[in-house]
Order: sequence, then structure tokens, then C-alpha cells
Amino acid sequence: MRPAVRARRRTLLRAAAAAGATALAAGCSGGTRSVQVAVVWSTSELDRFREVVAGYPAPVQVVSAGNDIDAFLRARHLAGTSPDVAILPRPGLVTEYAERGWLSPVRASTGYAVPAELGELLTAEGQRYGVWVKAAHKSLVWHLPSMLPVQPVDWDALVRRTQELAALARRDGGPAPLAIGAADGWVLTDWFENVLADVAPESYNALARPDADWQGRPVREALDRLAGLWSINGAFVGGGRRALLTQYEESVIQVVHTRRAVMLVGADFTADVANPFRRGSEAPVTFRFPGTQPGGGPLIVGGDAAVAFADARGGVELVEWLTRADSFQPWLRAGGYLSPNTNVTIGSYRDGVGQRLAMEMRAPGTLRFDLSDQLPGAFTGSDGVGIWRIMQGFFADVTDGVRASEAIRRVTGLLAAAARSAGGGR
Repeated sequence: MRPAVRARRRTLLRAAAAAGATALAAGCSGGTRSVQVAVVWSTSELDRFREVVAGYPAPVQVVSAGNDIDAFLRARHLAGTSPDVAILPRPGLVTEYAERGWLSPVRASTGYAVPAELGELLTAEGQRYGVWVKAAHKSLVWHLPSMLPVQPVDWDALVRRTQELAALARRDGGPAPLAIGAADGWVLTDWFENVLADVAPESYNALARPDADWQGRPVREALDRLAGLWSINGAFVGGGRRALLTQYEESVIQVVHTRRAVMLVGADFTADVANPFRRGSEAPVTFRFPGTQPGGGPLIVGGDAAVAFADARGGVELVEWLTRADSFQPWLRAGGYLSPNTNVTIGSYRDGVGQRLAMEMRAPGTLRFDLSDQLPGAFTGSDGVGIWRIMQGFFADVTDGVRASEAIRRVTGLLAAAARSAGGGR
């Protein structure tokens, strides 16, 4: 381990230990120990969750762990200051922590039900170690109605519209067809997953298994479709190289505020980013990520799951409370929240958009869980590593003029090597 890495590790451990000590002191000062919850959320999402747990009958302290909650929780575990509960953004972390003996089995309330495609992702050796508390609809394209009066009905229509808008942008300096925050690798994996689920719906889940074939036809077909769109001259604001420096939040602003781009692929939580930057009264609208057939392909969803750490005081009880159909009502009323619980009534959503997204998530047989969130070890992706970094390399190739066949050969080789290294396929 390099000295700089050791220094960062010591700093993280000290910070985690200090946070744990502070939390314990704060929890005990009033005579009633609070239940501590570590979350990935920040800003408005963090505020909304605090409003939710304010309704719990015991004190709850919410700690934001930042984007890398795995590193935060590992440091807290080593320091002996694990929180009572954590909200984890990947099912792989739930099963990994369970196998390490870090978690207690949890139970759901009688008012909890989730789609079958999500139900088994949080179990290990026949026991439930996590429950879904928040969902993300990841098969949406956002735009302003005035910028795109007619929505593409299928993939071919999206390609044609992108070509038309790109030609206009090159000729007249108008807006680019697409905004994309390619600096955030998860944005690119969301594109890939939506295309893969459409061209090879039966092969999608197989790529999360240990015998996954990352050089097979389904992966190559999905990448070829992406290359055909991403390589269009003028498709992205500032070109491919600028897109690789553009973060997700900036790409949203390019559509709703500066209007330098017409369309953006983004999850339902894009609304929370867009709303503060809207110009005038025009609100962005969505359509389903285009598939081969009109109406879109399978629906990609992500999710956040609550877990209770072993020997946590009150952790199991809080996790059970979070699964009740009425627990998240404050967040539902505020907007920007999509429940995985199918017992939450559609009428609980404050607007038609939320109601429509909730209904789409309940359509039988259409859901596919975010693939990159299911992959093992470092392959799952984070800033600069794993499938996130590999997809950024592919994006750089196809937007920089590398032939699709060569770019696909490179990326599938890298995907296969990363899968083997992580024990997730070949």
C-alpha cells in the first residue's frame, strides 16, 4: 500500500471513529439513545428523509456518508462504531455484509410488498437482510416541450431525430440533441443497461451471475447500437471530450436552463436537480427510453435498501417501520420520491408524473434491476474504476472516431477481464 493511501485510510478511520463517538454522546445526552442511520443522500434528499424519520416514535440521528458509503461503513466497522442502520444503494453490499456477519436479519411490515424482480436481491442463505425503501425509475428521457414538440416513438426515431438536430446545430449553432454527464460513469451504464434490456431481455439478468459472458452477442449488440448513436457528429454539447468532463448535474442544467441541449437520459430524481434551474413556467417532461418497439423496452430500476447492523439497538425495529405504507408520506407529499412498496396507493403521489411512474413500475414482467449495482467487487463501478471507467473509455472511443468494431472489441475485452478479476464472469 502506498504511503498516500495509508494516510487517506488513517484519516478516514479517524473521521469515522470521531463521528461514532459524537453520535453516541449526542444520543445519550438526553437519556434516550437515538438510533443512528447512515445514508448516501445529501441536500434535499437528506432533508426529506429526516422529515420521514421525525415520525418514528424514538429519536433518530441521520448521518450522510457521502457517495462512497461502503468505504465509510468499512471504516466505522474497523473503528467499532458501526451505525445501527444504513441505507445502501447496491444489493451486492447487502449480501456481502450479511456474509461477513455484519448484519442482523430484518423483517418487513405486513403492509410491505415489492415487485417479484426485486424480492430476492436482498437475501442470503434464505434470510432477509435488507428491505427496499426507495426506488429509482431509470428509463426516462427528459426534455422541454418547446424544444421537442414530437417525442421519438422508438430507437430508430431517436437516432433520426438526433441526426436531424445535430445537423441543425452544426449549420446554425442551435442546441445539441443530447446532454450527457459522462464524467459520472453511472450515467453511461444506465444508457447501456436500457439498450441491453431491449435488445436481449432474456440475457440481461444472466450478466449478474458468476458465469456471465461479457464478450457474447447480447453485449456486442447493445454496444453496437450505442456506438451508432453516440458517434453521430454533434450529438453532444461540446463534443465527446467535453461530455467526459461534464457531470450529471451540469447536463441537467444544459437542458432546463441554458437550453444548449434538447434531450437528457436520466432517472426520476432528475426532477429534483431540474426544478431549481427552470427558466419561466415551462417544466420538463419525460418519455420512456426508446426501444425497438414503440412504447419503450423493459424498465430499468435502481433502489436503496435499509439494513440493520448486528447487535444494533433498535435497528431492526426502525427497518421494519420504514417498510410501512405510510412511513414515507412526508416525502411523497413533497415529491421526488418513488416507493418500491406496491401497497403505497397511487393516489399518494402528488402529481400525475409520479403516479404514472409508479404505475409503470407495477407492470408485470417489465422490471430489470440496475445491472452495474448487482456486479461483484470493484467491477460494480465507482469513480475511475470498474464498469463505470470501462464505459467511459468506450464512449471516448466512439465519439473520437474509432470504428465501432474496434471500440467494441476493446471494451468487451476489458469487461471480460474485469469480470474475471472480480469473480463475475468471463
